[in-house]
Amino acid sequence: MTDSKPNVRTPIAPIPLAEFEAARARIAGTAVRTPLVRLYIDAPAELYLKLETLQPIGSFKIRGALNAMRALPPATLADGVYTASAGNMAQGLAWAARELGVPCRIVAPDHAPRTKLEAIERLGASVRLVPFAEWWQAILDHGIAGERGTFIHPGADAKVMAGNGTIALEILEELPDAGAIVAPYGSGGLVCGIACAAHAVKPGIRVFAAELDGRAPFAASLKAGHPATIDYTASFVDGMGGKSVLEEVWPLAKAQLAGSLPATLRQVADAVKLLVERTRVVAEGAGAAPVAAAMAHDVGEKKIVCVVSGGNIDTAKLATILSGGIP
Repeated sequence: MTDSKPNVRTPIAPIPLAEFEAARARIAGTAVRTPLVRLYIDAPAELYLKLETLQPIGSFKIRGALNAMRALPPATLADGVYTASAGNMAQGLAWAARELGVPCRIVAPDHAPRTKLEAIERLGASVRLVPFAEWWQAILDHGIAGERGTFIHPGADAKVMAGNGTIALEILEELPDAGAIVAPYGSGGLVCGIACAAHAVKPGIRVFAAELDGRAPFAASLKAGHPATIDYTASFVDGMGGKSVLEEVWPLAKAQLAGSLPATLRQVADAVKLLVERTRVVAEGAGAAPVAAAMAHDVGEKKIVCVVSGGNIDTAKLATILSGGIP
């Protein structure tokens, strides 16, 4: 079939606990139950790391992609799947597509890291690089007119969010007295999925979005009271942020998230370096951002879990950071 008409941008409703439990069953055996470890540093709270860097693709994205694909009828997958992604969702979808034996196509922005593009191609998916504006429009429209196959949105999809939210189930099983969870805000699919699942299990827990200072669409939207558009500038933190909060995600994000915790590029780079030196964990910029945010802000909780969402960083950028620079 041909995806000739982009999907309607309907608001995503809160996801019930049963959907997260179903997602956990669908992805079992492929997605890893990742460890939760203490980060022993001086900080306003006890910090814990949920190490999604240890997933088969080095990122949490395998959870949502796999759940979304396995939830679809086999006939729907006949012409394959595609997504718009800077790297990690593309790898997650490519992994899931290879496992299910269906074609996978990726539309990526032309600034996507070479490391991630090579990983996508190793998994058997084809990649088409487009200007950032065209890539972002595909995310807004939930697809590209005339593109063959089923579009799997990188974040604004209830099944993708349900897969992502299995992270929260694991966190609260291991650390039931956690007071807060911090996760990066990209399209909103990770942090909102985590928030819905966390609140279903523990209503009083707070979930915060980690964003980049000065490049924070969710913080701007909270201030404006509606989805706001900001100027986008590419950086080494390529796994989060964008020009705006998606309209279909905004009601869920506003209701489920406790706020935005911004961190500077310097703070994120320092967090990448800290994780390597103290824990031997290699995190990409978005993966280290929750740690940077939790260290920079005292939210009044004793135990905070930082979701280290991915570790797919170019080695040259990592070398620059470990030398004290900012790529």
